[in-house]
Amino acid sequence: MKLHFRGTILLALFPCLIVSLPAQEHTADQGQPLAFRTAIELALKNSAASGISRNDAQRAQAAVKQTRDFFLPQMTFGSGLGWSYGFPLSLEGAAPSIFQVYYQEGLLNLAQRENIKAAQSEAKTTEAQNADRRNELIMETALCYMQLDLLDSSIPVQKEQQQAAAKYQDVAGQRVQAGLDSPVELTRAKLAVARTRLDIAQARSAADQLRLRLSQLTGLPVTAIRTSTESIPRLPDVSQDEDLASQAEQNNASVKIAEFAAQAKEHLAKAEHKQLYPSIDAVAQYALLSRLNNYDEFFLKFQRNNATLGGVIRFAFVNPVQRAAAQAARFDANKAREEARNIKQQVGTQTLKLQRSVQQLAAARDVAQLEHELAQADIESAQARIDSGQASLKDEQNARVAEHQRYTAYLNSTFELDKANVQLLRQTGDLENWALGPKR
Repeated sequence: MKLHFRGTILLALFPCLIVSLPAQEHTADQGQPLAFRTAIELALKNSAASGISRNDAQRAQAAVKQTRDFFLPQMTFGSGLGWSYGFPLSLEGAAPSIFQVYYQEGLLNLAQRENIKAAQSEAKTTEAQNADRRNELIMETALCYMQLDLLDSSIPVQKEQQQAAAKYQDVAGQRVQAGLDSPVELTRAKLAVARTRLDIAQARSAADQLRLRLSQLTGLPVTAIRTSTESIPRLPDVSQDEDLASQAEQNNASVKIAEFAAQAKEHLAKAEHKQLYPSIDAVAQYALLSRLNNYDEFFLKFQRNNATLGGVIRFAFVNPVQRAAAQAARFDANKAREEARNIKQQVGTQTLKLQRSVQQLAAARDVAQLEHELAQADIESAQARIDSGQASLKDEQNARVAEHQRYTAYLNSTFELDKANVQLLRQTGDLENWALGPKR
């Protein structure tokens, strides 16, 4: 089957340029193309977004540990050494001393228990954000790879079209010189050659930019970026009867982010409310005192070594400020829950829209394919009529132009269908499974 390509498809295939398991190492071997899966794995390994995700996850785990450590013993060593005139006043809330040790441990604090749960929910939020960032990176790499593969395969076809146009221009020039055709026919032939030259320039420019972007994503040199059509996994069939909207509402990363964020706000609201509950801390203090602070003059008995051991119990009987803070936190939690519900509904709506658009785009692709096949048949018919003397090269050229346009429409519809399928996979949480295979 003879294929032809038009530069108009470049605008339709260009959006990737303006968006965003151990991998098998890929070297810059000019004899080996870069496999689709290897490109995805290298992008996940080398992208700056992956480094950001790792640091965010570690920070979230550190925050959880920080809230848990409230119930671990805390001990402070130091000195409040100073000279006293008259009664020994305190230094930063403690008696002046040569050496002192302060120990504290939380025994009962219901508000802090809620803070721990809030930190855990925030860690899950970070995990969902990292998963969404990972899916975004996979989708960008996959679409760039698929577009580059299409452009690279189209350039030889464009060169073939350019050769055919140049041949027609030579024939048109000869016919004009012989007085068989008007100069307008030669101008039309030159226009066809100029268009094919423009198509090739646009295709190469777009391919170079896609190749550069894949180089940035994978960390490979630009010269090593060569696609392999056979390595691109087949996109799954989309059933219009399946409830993909519900699946997306359960698995979509945006929904999980909103839900975990709402859970964190709810725990923080409970923590503010439970600040009004009793709390108990175990405390101990030791201080080595000095006569420089006049203790022997103002107290009945002086001793150098002093220690205190006990517990601190707090009851917030009247605290209107804390009650107001608890109410404000509750309103924030309610707002976050409503926002999560709204995001869930939006994801369901978007998924259903994509699911139906896949059906429409598949039908449009089939129509474009049939129209292209008919246009190819018209070329063969024109060639047969030329052989029998019933048509001219002009008729064949007109048939090729029409076939060219039909093929452009076919390529546009094919890529739009693939793009919608990839976006749908991301919505339902199946993108990574399609790009990298089932998790082991």
